[in-house]
Amino acid sequence: MQNERLLNIKSGMNFRELGGYKNKEGRQLKYHKLVRSASLGNLSDSDLQYLTDYGVRYDIDFRSIDEQKSVPDKVPDQAEYIFDPVFDVDLTQASKFNEQEEQDQGHKLEGVDRIPADGNADMLETYHDLINLDSSKKAYRLFFDKLLANDQDGQAVLFHCTAGKDRTGMGAIFVLTALDVDRDTIIQDYLLTNQASKPFIDDQIKQMQQKKLDPNLITSVKALLAVKTDYLQAADAAVQKTSGTWQNYLRTELKVTDSEIKQLQAIYLD
Repeated sequence: MQNERLLNIKSGMNFRELGGYKNKEGRQLKYHKLVRSASLGNLSDSDLQYLTDYGVRYDIDFRSIDEQKSVPDKVPDQAEYIFDPVFDVDLTQASKFNEQEEQDQGHKLEGVDRIPADGNADMLETYHDLINLDSSKKAYRLFFDKLLANDQDGQAVLFHCTAGKDRTGMGAIFVLTALDVDRDTIIQDYLLTNQASKPFIDDQIKQMQQKKLDPNLITSVKALLAVKTDYLQAADAAVQKTSGTWQNYLRTELKVTDSEIKQLQAIYLD
């Protein structure tokens, strides 16, 4: 795994730097400008200081209002908190496996009786919704507004959801597309979640196996906790139907103008 992408956060998971990727013209994404992560709800004081020192000045929270109320963000000093829900409720099911439980409760498997019978199919539908729902388009447009505002070197936008994989993954895909990063690199970053979150995923599955739960349920949960190229292909299909290409989707659905694309490239690329 590209360990240099993982931030040294002790009380959170899947905190990753997007700097260093190169676009099709060979221009490199600046470091300390774009950070993607899972929940900020259980960060320690040292973690918060780390993020402050790292330059985090915007904390964009893609979670639903219920997720936000259940596990409020611990916001780094000097950072502006932006509540920017992609969905009205957590369609990704990630909050049911939120590792930010109260310490005395441990890692409960919340709501396993409500996990869909086919987690894979459920996630394919979620990715369709990530592209098509008005709430999603509104949220990602606000995301771009904050990306455009982050025009000082050494200051970072951190964007996250609960697990840092679906809503956050889509945010990363949108911004990397705007910066003209090639498809293979975008997929590579998307799939990196499976390695970054592996200890958490393995722990959840182990608990379910120890409880001797239905193997089909465990398979469904694995699909909910991971990211797959199949999910991204579902988004591809929705984008193609809507706009033809991801670049056109940014323009037609998220209303990101050519001028704003140039601004973003000036802000985030060396």
